[in-house]
Amino acid sequence: MTPEILMALVGIFVMVGLVAATATSWWFARNSPEQRRLRNLAPVTDTGIVVERPRLMATPDASLSRLRRLLPKSPKDMSRLQRRLAKAGYPHVQAVVYYSLAELVLPIVFGLAVIMALGVSSGWLLALCAAALGYITPGFYIGRRTTARKKAIQNGLPDALDLITVCVEAGSALDQALVKASDELHLAHPALTDELRMVTTEIRAGKPRLEAFKNFAERTGVEDVRTLVSVLTQTDRFGTSISQALRTHAVTSRTKRRQRAEERAGKVGVKLVFPLALCLFPALYIVCFGPVVVRIYHAFFVGQ
Repeated sequence: MTPEILMALVGIFVMVGLVAATATSWWFARNSPEQRRLRNLAPVTDTGIVVERPRLMATPDASLSRLRRLLPKSPKDMSRLQRRLAKAGYPHVQAVVYYSLAELVLPIVFGLAVIMALGVSSGWLLALCAAALGYITPGFYIGRRTTARKKAIQNGLPDALDLITVCVEAGSALDQALVKASDELHLAHPALTDELRMVTTEIRAGKPRLEAFKNFAERTGVEDVRTLVSVLTQTDRFGTSISQALRTHAVTSRTKRRQRAEERAGKVGVKLVFPLALCLFPALYIVCFGPVVVRIYHAFFVGQ
């Protein structure tokens, strides 16, 4: 390799490294917790008055409404799908239309892509498989999002209960404690914050508190939330202390979270067996026994 080509390659490597380092530094600086908090506070003026308040309900688009009427699903199926998407973190009406369109469009796109790549005669079977894959892809994505959202709510519930307990013991009402918890946990637990704000909105709209909490448990599908709703129901029925019930349930939820973390840590050793056996050991055998095999081959076969 000539010195000119070597210097050109070194220069390209240095330039790529500088660009990657600059982009990474900019990304981390933009997504730091301080910058995110400043962006969240950006709509607030110096006087503390919010310039533009978010609307409680999204106005449905006219084109989306027409598409919703054209979809081959009954209103009962659409309501069931809307509840399923709400558990995944998509409570708006537009999400139902987008999901239904994805179920109709993705099989056609995947199938046509395979047919265009392989031809009709040789690729029709793979096209059917690709169409089936396109049909189940939206459901698989929503299932993964639902599971991740449940875990996030389950892990953030002890912190929210601690904050609500502190606010209640300081003299705040339960509704005010929910508002304070949703404001303080917006960055740490956004999924739980959205659900707490939904509960607060339902209570302010005139719905009874226990019914709002029952809707909270139904939307999330988390067992700890159902237990919390049962505790609050019994507390309201028998007139016991809310702060004591919240503190007890917070301790229980925190213990369950620690036990789940210990369970996952105990499974790490078993899960590492497969990467070690499939990835590390073959490379280790090649490094250790490769030179020996080459020497044996040269000694017994090349010399002859």
